[in-house]
Amino acid sequence: MPAVTLYHNPRCSKSRATLSLLQENGIEPDIRRYLDEPLTEAEIRALLKKLNISAVEMMRTKEAEFKELGLSKESSDDTLISAMVSTPKLIERPIAETETAAAIGRPPENVLELLA
Repeated sequence: MPAVTLYHNPRCSKSRATLSLLQENGIEPDIRRYLDEPLTEAEIRALLKKLNISAVEMMRTKEAEFKELGLSKESSDDTLISAMVSTPKLIERPIAETETAAAIGRPPENVLELLA
């Protein structure tokens, strides 16, 4: 089984469900509570590459902070990445990551593709 890091918010039901699903499949992930230990720009860029998505697709665009920061779905990736660094609440959750791939746990079953 690959080593898995879970970018986790314990207050989020999807994040808790994803953690449980990983554990049920014999994976005890390294947990990173990204709200307490924010990701760096380099870490976000590496995750985006593994996810193979744009920055806006990794964001919680309905959070008030998204609008308060003057962001839009048309904002540049650099602008959106900077916003995720300064305001980690904007990062979609949860994200499971292995050495070679990553998946957003919405729905939680999405992370199972990492275990294949």
